Amino acid sequence: MVRRAFAVTCLALAAALSAPAGAAFAKTQTAIFAGGCFWCVESDFDHVPGVTSTTSGYIGGTNDNPTYEDHTAAGHREAVKIEFDDTKTSYDKLLDAFWHSVDPTDDGGQFCDRGHSYTTAIYAVGAEQLAEAEKSKEAIAAVLKQPIATEIVAAPTFWPAEDYHQDYYKKNPVRYKYYRYSCGRDDRIDAVWGKAAHQGIAAH
Repeated sequence: MVRRAFAVTCLALAAALSAPAGAAFAKTQTAIFAGGCFWCVESDFDHVPGVTSTTSGYIGGTNDNPTYEDHTAAGHREAVKIEFDDTKTSYDKLLDAFWHSVDPTDDGGQFCDRGHSYTTAIYAVGAEQLAEAEKSKEAIAAVLKQPIATEIVAAPTFWPAEDYHQDYYKKNPVRYKYYRYSCGRDDRIDAVWGKAAHQGIAAH
């Protein structure tokens, strides 16, 4: 029995030593961004290296368990919760991808979607993210030379949206592509950012 236990220990040690450097220290972190239609934000961030999962949902309103039917009246925004591997990317890189995938100068919504629920926001998870987000907003304002409408606040409760909204771009690719094109999302991002449009997001 002792010999068997020793063998198991040796195998475990060998596996740990053969693991990629830093793998044992990988940590999943969370970012939450509101960038207009959550279908589009989810699709974009699924194509950011280091992102491990995305969830569409609602945040910032006055009621619990909001739905697609009542979230607007309760003051929620459409948003996406992003889980990422901090050994493969950083919050700063996610901020960069976020800014370059929206029109942060628009205070009335995003693209064809108008109203508060479609406005941009960064919901910081902790004081460190809050400071990084504020710093990045100042940098973006300097680049665009315009006031930035994006709100930055500490994250309240995030409420996942209904199942049919999750991975919508995969479940309904034709409808999704038509919506994104007809809403003018990518054309406006190109106009705002030029060659830097969709920076940090892999082609899809």
